[in-house]
Amino acid sequence: MAIRKIARMGHPILRQKARELTLQEIRSPDFDRLLHDMVETMEEYGGIGLAAPQIHEPIAVAIIDYQDDESRYEGSGVQQKGEEGEGERSIDLSVFINPKITVLDETLQGFWEGCLSVPELRGLVYRPRKIQVDYINLKGKPQKIIAEGFLATVFQHELDHLDATLFVDRVVPVPGKSTLAFTTEYSKYLVPEAEDEIGELDD
Repeated sequence: MAIRKIARMGHPILRQKARELTLQEIRSPDFDRLLHDMVETMEEYGGIGLAAPQIHEPIAVAIIDYQDDESRYEGSGVQQKGEEGEGERSIDLSVFINPKITVLDETLQGFWEGCLSVPELRGLVYRPRKIQVDYINLKGKPQKIIAEGFLATVFQHELDHLDATLFVDRVVPVPGKSTLAFTTEYSKYLVPEAEDEIGELDD
């Protein structure tokens, strides 16, 4: 197991669409080692999710660990969520292989997003508030999960990486309003506004 180097914006790996994994690959020792590296890397950098392209692996897999109560990162092993939920708002450390998103509610919600691959920047991004994610689990079995609210944004942010998309691609300029800022300026000038109107994501 190892902490991997994070690919930063400008590296071509982040603009390469991830390929899907075969069952043989999913069940291989190499894939198991990769997942543990992803977990260690995510925890080292303090993220709530990580996609394989962010550690220079152009394959369709992401991990997410988010709790509404902020008590995340308990334990370091990779676990697969066992049961699908309806409108989940939290999720224990879980693996999503070959995931596909279906929008269930197109109502947009806005969050200030950050990214390990785009350090020192925050951007205001609006995304659908409720989605379904169909994916393959560690046993190669089809699964699905329904996520809403902030967790829906977390999924969309992480899975965008598999389609060669970064959050900055989704920031829409608004005349007279800051929608993209450096972290220091965001904290100094924009946090009160964000707390009143919208939320924040920093993967």
